[in-house]
Amino acid sequence: MKIKISFPEERVKSPILSEIILKTGILVSIVSSRVDSTGGEVIIEILDKYYETIRDEFIARGVSAVPLNTPICRNEKECIECGACISVCLSKVYGFDKDWNLTMDMQKCVRCGLCIDMCPHQALSIDTDGD
Repeated sequence: MKIKISFPEERVKSPILSEIILKTGILVSIVSSRVDSTGGEVIIEILDKYYETIRDEFIARGVSAVPLNTPICRNEKECIECGACISVCLSKVYGFDKDWNLTMDMQKCVRCGLCIDMCPHQALSIDTDGD
């Protein structure tokens, strides 16, 4: 299960993730991270059975933790296959096939939302029906 951890500015300098790993013994894989002095987000992956424990530990420390279980969807009518999503996707979800058609490998997606922000035609969105 992938979880998005959002750190507010006042919690960025605290070793929260390390504290939680040491306290719970739950192994965590960091999928992506964007953190600076003003706050940030870290996407982690854990076994599903540990979600409530991890979530509760983060919340107790003033940090939000939400599961990333809603897929990114592409509106085929709006997408002009410009490739802007390719340039920002660190997980390499997007690409072009041999005929220069945009492809998506959602198995790689960490649902960070960078592609949604980058799309000039707002052709990408979070599927709110997927929950």
